[in-house]
Amino acid sequence: MTSTTQTPTELVAGTWSIDPSHSEVGFTVRHLMTKVRGQFEAFTGTVTTGATLAETKAEATIDLNSVNTRDAQRDGHLRSGDFFDVENHGPMTFTSTSFDGSKAVGVLTIKGIAKDVELEVEFLGIEKDAYGNTRIGFEATTEINRKDFGVDFDIPLDGGKLLVGHTVNITLSIQAVLAQA
Repeated sequence: MTSTTQTPTELVAGTWSIDPSHSEVGFTVRHLMTKVRGQFEAFTGTVTTGATLAETKAEATIDLNSVNTRDAQRDGHLRSGDFFDVENHGPMTFTSTSFDGSKAVGVLTIKGIAKDVELEVEFLGIEKDAYGNTRIGFEATTEINRKDFGVDFDIPLDGGKLLVGHTVNITLSIQAVLAQA
């Protein structure tokens, strides 16, 4: 994608498939005094656009087994019953319910618990790639409390602190390819 973007008035209506090789689903969470960053390496999804950005819908499925924090032991612990309990629960999913061009509201489901979340979204534009494919780009952020989704493992520390914070910041960088106009 080039640095020039088109305006929403140049929006192409259609169904777009998220390109995981040019997209990222990441997160940060407090661990002691610093933040741990991670990402999910396996995900799929679609973005459906209409004549305006407000008609945009998105759906995504994130494989919780694909968590990567650059530490195999920690990643195994995140997959365990203490956190995601991947053996007993399906993937994390998101389905948007509304979008006004800068805020998306949708249902996030983790460990079978569905909650409404609001994402701050930046529309990055539409471009043709070097192979003639039409691509669309978005970046989005949101903040959730992991305990709201049954991810409630805690180790209390001195001074009322916790080993792992409750607040999780989620960042999305999504590039999708027009599959059907």
